[in-house]
Amino acid sequence: MLNNIGLPGLLLIAVVVLVLFGRGKISSLMGEVGKGITAFKRGVDDSKAEIENSADASEVTPPEHGDIARSTADPDMADRSRKS
Repeated sequence: MLNNIGLPGLLLIAVVVLVLFGRGKISSLMGEVGKGITAFKRGVDDSKAEIENSADASEVTPPEHGDIARSTADPDMADRSRKS
């Protein structure tokens, strides 16, 4: 449906919007859109920095080999293996 608009159709829509809303209203709207995009980019950058800082701050030490087996073992399985 929108594939058949073309350049003349887009120009007609732009003129109609300009007449309906006026130049001042459209420029203030575009200013608000720009501020929103800037705030979004700033939020994304802050989130990336926070994730990187939290990853650097939490230096994870791997558990010893025996600790992994004890922490993941099912107590019922251990009882069954002793009975066999």
